[in-house]
Amino acid sequence: MTTTTNPVDLIADLFAGPGTEDYLGEAVTQAEHMLQAGALAEAAGAPDTLVAAALLHDVGHFHGTVTGHDLMAGTDNRHSDSGATWLGQWFGPAVTEPIRLHVAAKRYLCAVEPAYHAQLSPASVYTLSVQGGPMTPAQVREFEAEPHFAAAVALRRWDDEAKDPTMKIPGFDHFRPLLDRLNGRPDPQD
Repeated sequence: MTTTTNPVDLIADLFAGPGTEDYLGEAVTQAEHMLQAGALAEAAGAPDTLVAAALLHDVGHFHGTVTGHDLMAGTDNRHSDSGATWLGQWFGPAVTEPIRLHVAAKRYLCAVEPAYHAQLSPASVYTLSVQGGPMTPAQVREFEAEPHFAAAVALRRWDDEAKDPTMKIPGFDHFRPLLDRLNGRPDPQD
């Protein structure tokens, strides 16, 4: 049990602890997956808030009474909501809302891009069915009206790419200064 009160230290503990476990049937650990997503966002020149969102997008698998393993057993753990809510203690909506919407973004992309579904890993195809399947046309229109729609779609694409066991990735400490800058500060548009 951790006694730290610094949220960045608390997040680092999650990467070093539960993050070392397998990532729901993928060839990387949970932490490797999240670090890869953050690195891909950074390499794409994303703003700091979106790099942080990519880095932290699956932290909800570590919280709540329903885990990522329950998701693979057929129960939606609503990890995008629980992760965004938990991170909202310290980070603004430009970080938390793309996280909240990243599962919806998968459902959206499956509805609007026929080739997208074929690119998903088998585990992601399975979780799509648990998370509601492709959006309906009405859900697509509603999702496109979300203020953080574009950021969520970008995050989703990095999420899908971030499952490469051969990818060279920085450690968590690489991202610590970025998280320290964003911690407790309102978003630029706030």
